[in-house]
Amino acid sequence: MSEYERSRTMPALPELVFDEAADTTRLETWMPRDLHVQVGEPPAVTVHEDRTDSDERGLLRSQQDQMRMEWGTRDDGRYAGWLQVAGMESAGTSRVTIHLSFFDEDSAPPREAIEQGLDESLARLEEQVRLRAESSG
Repeated sequence: MSEYERSRTMPALPELVFDEAADTTRLETWMPRDLHVQVGEPPAVTVHEDRTDSDERGLLRSQQDQMRMEWGTRDDGRYAGWLQVAGMESAGTSRVTIHLSFFDEDSAPPREAIEQGLDESLARLEEQVRLRAESSG
């Protein structure tokens, strides 16, 4: 099993950050560019991965009251992850943490690709939050 985790501070209220992250119509604006999520009947999703050119049945759950998203493979339990948004003491600031667990090391992408994907995803999420905050005034 291998686990990865990254966090990033974002200059926005936690509710705004979570709303942007959990919007299933906008997941591809911040997720790794080689993943494409098609939402079925919640919590069911299908994820297409460009790297392997394959579709994977998955689950995606959002818990607004906890500002937490959880996801994973539906059929074989070889992969899971979560995103957690927390408010910080500094007003209008949030901390976003993404955690990934690969239970089948053979199917996991290379470590460098995972770490880069996490960093890029958090940067893109921050940019989407910034754009949303600017458009809402």
